[in-house]
Amino acid sequence: MAETQPPNPEVSNAEASKPEAPKPEDPKPEAPKAEAPKPDEPATPIQELWATVQAQSHPEVWGVTLADPATHIPSQIVLQKYLNANDGDVVKAKDQLTKTLEWRAKLQPLELIKKSFSKTKFEGLGYVTKYVADEKAAEENPEAKEVFTWNIYGGVKSIEETFGNLEEFISWRVALMELAVQELSLPTATKPITADWDPYKIFQVHDYKSISFLRQSPQVKAASTETIRVFATAYPELLKEKFFVNVPAIMGFMYGLMKLFVAPKTIKKFHPMSNGANLAKEFTESKVPGLGEKLPAEYGGKGADLKAQGKQPSVE
Repeated sequence: MAETQPPNPEVSNAEASKPEAPKPEDPKPEAPKAEAPKPDEPATPIQELWATVQAQSHPEVWGVTLADPATHIPSQIVLQKYLNANDGDVVKAKDQLTKTLEWRAKLQPLELIKKSFSKTKFEGLGYVTKYVADEKAAEENPEAKEVFTWNIYGGVKSIEETFGNLEEFISWRVALMELAVQELSLPTATKPITADWDPYKIFQVHDYKSISFLRQSPQVKAASTETIRVFATAYPELLKEKFFVNVPAIMGFMYGLMKLFVAPKTIKKFHPMSNGANLAKEFTESKVPGLGEKLPAEYGGKGADLKAQGKQPSVE
């Protein structure tokens, strides 16, 4: 049998003299640790466009001073329109946005609204009208408002005077468009858009009464070409539908042929009409009740004429 060792007084006394182990306390919450930097996450397409804006000196488009689209709905609307116009292609959208910002920095479209144009050359050639169910409803629901631009080419008194100075004509035409865009109230918009839902658009009416398509002057052709070029770049996804009214019958026939060759998505927005009085019938599905009746009488409605109910760039 193994012998039992007698207790060692030194060890016993040493153990007795050891401080008592502290009792465990409730664990205290640890301070958050700094996270290791993560690899750069890919930016969303709209954030890539925002980065493009930040690299430019001009921060404004259509009256909206652009800010982070993640927190600023008006900016989200503007930038999303550039994506929509390019079917989501970020590279193309960035290129178009850059060209727009450079163009706006140079031309200063908001200043053109304040400018007075020649009364002899431009009075009565373009109007903007707005129709709402009521103002409060339009503030809460952008679909409860419809904006129109009217281009009255039959009112041209002199082709040479109106179209002869291309820069002056484009400035006037841009001023008209900016007046229409103002009516969309984009700077105070509260509903973001998507690739499929975008109510912030404008109806365009081109009245060709008394105009001959077969004898278009070089000045008119140059003005038309430049207008199309500028608007395609600087005003994407702002067209809801375009109506060509009082066009010669031969042009209506040609548009019929176009439907055989042009993509339905594009042709859907273009409507040639030989009789402008039928225009009001096109708006039975609008969320503005009785929209057709609000149009001027010469376009099939019961409203006042364009001069009375519309606004136009200042002339003197």
